[in-house]
Amino acid sequence: MFNCKSLIFAREILGEEEEDKDKNEVDRLLGAETGQDEEMSNDSVGGGAGGEIVQEKPLRRRPPLRTAAVTQSTTQQGSMEKMQEGMVMPMPKTFTGPDNDRQRQVVDGFQWAWDAYKRYAWGHDELKPLSRSYKEWFHIGLTLVDSLDTMYIMGLTKEFNEAQKWITETLTFEKDVDVNLFEITIRAVGGLLSVYHLSGDDVFKEKALDLGERLLNAFGTSTGVPYSDVNLNKRSAHAPKWGPDSSSAEVTTLQLEFRDLSYVSGDPKYEAKAFRVSEHFHKLEKKNGLIPIFINAITGEFRPSSTISFGARGDSYYEYLLKQWIQDGKRVDWLRSDFIEAMAGAKTHLIKYSHPNHLLFVGELLGGDHFSPKMDALACFLPGTLALGVMNGLPLEHLEIAEQLANTCHEMYVRQATKLGPEIAHFNVGSGMEVPLGTVDIHVKDNDAHALLRPEFVESLFYLYRLTKNQTYQDWGWDVFQALEKHAKVPNGGYASIEDVRTTGKVRQRDHMESFLLAETFKYLFLLMGTDQSLLPLDEWVFNSEAHPLPIRKAPLLVKPSSSSSA
Repeated sequence: MFNCKSLIFAREILGEEEEDKDKNEVDRLLGAETGQDEEMSNDSVGGGAGGEIVQEKPLRRRPPLRTAAVTQSTTQQGSMEKMQEGMVMPMPKTFTGPDNDRQRQVVDGFQWAWDAYKRYAWGHDELKPLSRSYKEWFHIGLTLVDSLDTMYIMGLTKEFNEAQKWITETLTFEKDVDVNLFEITIRAVGGLLSVYHLSGDDVFKEKALDLGERLLNAFGTSTGVPYSDVNLNKRSAHAPKWGPDSSSAEVTTLQLEFRDLSYVSGDPKYEAKAFRVSEHFHKLEKKNGLIPIFINAITGEFRPSSTISFGARGDSYYEYLLKQWIQDGKRVDWLRSDFIEAMAGAKTHLIKYSHPNHLLFVGELLGGDHFSPKMDALACFLPGTLALGVMNGLPLEHLEIAEQLANTCHEMYVRQATKLGPEIAHFNVGSGMEVPLGTVDIHVKDNDAHALLRPEFVESLFYLYRLTKNQTYQDWGWDVFQALEKHAKVPNGGYASIEDVRTTGKVRQRDHMESFLLAETFKYLFLLMGTDQSLLPLDEWVFNSEAHPLPIRKAPLLVKPSSSSSA
């Protein structure tokens, strides 16, 4: 059950007094508007204590070029002159490595993964740890590019310098290969921009701009909604092979990265193209702020009768509403308003409680109107996003829902034999009558029992700990790390996805180590375990959907949270 101690503590540190609430439980949590329907009754995709980080002689660095912060307008048609306002230079950061034993063990885990990648998959996209080989996806050394800022933040000088050398001498995007616009943007563009801001080395900016330029043709539709796939060499774009539509989350999870490309280049075209997509979605008709998970790039319309979900293909649309607003200094009010409306819509249509233990979860609307008690592991991003919103003045009630949902995500892990969470869980919603003895809250189907070692739960623990200082969140994260060490670690090096988290005997592993394990899971574990929680302060940095920190431009001080959910 929900424990309010950390909420009370958060209210104290934020200067907010406890308020009496007499609405029903879900209405109370999200401060929903009255008069809405009470209830409406897929797919899965995907420092501290030492010297300066550069302890060895670093690679030669070119002096950073001056970069620009964009002056935002509603139509994003600002001139190049406006782009030059607020000129800034990247300020290289010093990271000194782990500052306690838990962080040191997390760094050791990262190095175990990295060393195996270096031995068996160097310069290739992802490691196959069981066969000691590699797999290609984009042919750009994806794990290396995705891991750069994690190494830098962890103070791994030797490993970072080796990767930096490969980027400088070998990385090229002259590849006749189709790539997913969303995945390559959050992983490669975001990773290169992040490490540019952290290190100040212009080679990362140059590579990011080269890649960004190749991706621009994806936006060349009449609606501005981009195609999902782009050929890096031909710079041509098209719909995915499996159908005519783009994923709604994918086309609305490009804006932080493309806005930052404009920041560092002084060229507004990157931000203008990406933000046009957000403006288009803002104008579309929604279900109390909730969007279907597919959109047609040609017509610019949602697929009729498409599912509504905070899981695969829907999740990061909501994440980037909030994070765009934060990244640009809170100057586009409708981004904030759309986020708050969506959270109220989630209350009305998606948030339910399980039987018999009253676990709050976020379900889906199949066909846009039929409730399904299915929740993806991906949806465990939401507690962290809600906590980030509270840090930035959004309704304090959002923290209550965040903590309850984080507890549910924790239950998804600890109820499995391996203590690792499944890809998908289904919840028992009962019938309003007495629940039969032996009924469990969470059911995991055979096809959903695998674990890709995703970061979303640990990500939320990071934000919740930053806000509340409740050590329970650190302890939950530590439990996740220990489960990774016990069940996912491969004796010859690296970590492997798990075939079935319910297994009580010998755990079967899959021959795959996702790049996001190094980019996100280990990074969030490292930051969560730190004694020094001022590392990468959240009023200066916003993390993209792949855990790559990008600077906030002209960000005001955090403000007191409001007590209602009205915009």
